[in-house]
Amino acid sequence: METVIVKGVRPDSLTPRQVGRAFQTLLDDGAVLRVDGDARDDADWWHARPYRPRHRVSLFDIEYYLAGYRRDDDLNFFVGYVASRPGERVIRLHARIFYKDSSLVWRVATHVIRTPDENWIGKGDVKIEKRPDGEYLTSAEETANLPYEVQGAFDDISRESSPSVYDAKAVPLILRNAPSNRLRPFDDFTRPRRRAHAEYQINRGRPIARCLRPDDPSSIEFAPGFAPDFNSGVLESTRSGSKLYGGKVRKFRILSVNRLVQYQFVATPTHVWIDHPQTITTEVMSYGVRTVDVLAAEEITIPGFEFHYLDETEDPPEWHSQIPVGFAGEPSELDPARADASPWIERMQTIREFRRKVLKQNRRKAPPRP
Repeated sequence: METVIVKGVRPDSLTPRQVGRAFQTLLDDGAVLRVDGDARDDADWWHARPYRPRHRVSLFDIEYYLAGYRRDDDLNFFVGYVASRPGERVIRLHARIFYKDSSLVWRVATHVIRTPDENWIGKGDVKIEKRPDGEYLTSAEETANLPYEVQGAFDDISRESSPSVYDAKAVPLILRNAPSNRLRPFDDFTRPRRRAHAEYQINRGRPIARCLRPDDPSSIEFAPGFAPDFNSGVLESTRSGSKLYGGKVRKFRILSVNRLVQYQFVATPTHVWIDHPQTITTEVMSYGVRTVDVLAAEEITIPGFEFHYLDETEDPPEWHSQIPVGFAGEPSELDPARADASPWIERMQTIREFRRKVLKQNRRKAPPRP
């Protein structure tokens, strides 16, 4: 499978009017706009002002068209469109919802579950997670991450488009409403991944990083060649902002030593963390995400604030936490359902090395374990 190192992706230098004309040209040339939600039987829904494309980002043979920045009760998001252009022929054009996760990574929503009692966004493919009390089907959220090459461009557009406009209609218009409790995405998401997996796997399908001792972040180990290259592998950095993380945000794209995968390190005034590693393959599916992903222990990709709260909907109430036991710090002032994960993150040798070599900071003492 083809791989390429790309940097410097920014929004295309087009006015909203020019972007709209380019989008209309795709349709005039025979592209069919496909939408999975309530708008699937309305050929003209996208002409409504809130959903007209205003920005474009190009990567490989993919074009991302973005309308205005929207929000509902749960998400800040773009209504977007993914156009695939191998050569000069458009073979598909799909409406999507792109949103920014609390870990500050841009993702695509795969489906939605909306009932009187539930409002949940599909977060990519699924995986089996082993826990002390059994095996559970969970979302492999990293499979919904947009390519790291375009993350900075999406940040730029969201900053330019802020503040977001409230819109409770967009998500059900665009996304397929799935049966209650369906975690698994539909076949148009999983089929390209299965085909690509049969053709190409990173590290022969084995994790490129693992935690040797569950209660020891210093025991995280990378497979040979897959560690981040802080000396000559730093490709670029982009800037954005976050209220949750205290202001300015910098995202660094860093290659592995063997140049097979890339990492996105996030540095904020309050935290540093690593987003899930990605390939540098060029195949991107109709959801705007790569068909090939990378396996790595979840312990290396815990964001600065992560879920840690008492779930009072259970009887009796139960603690729900995505931070390793004994490493959850104080709750966020802005989102009390999330706790500070620094007691874990700052004990990772990779984070210490990143601070020293890339951020040029003196070694930061890890917060004490609670």
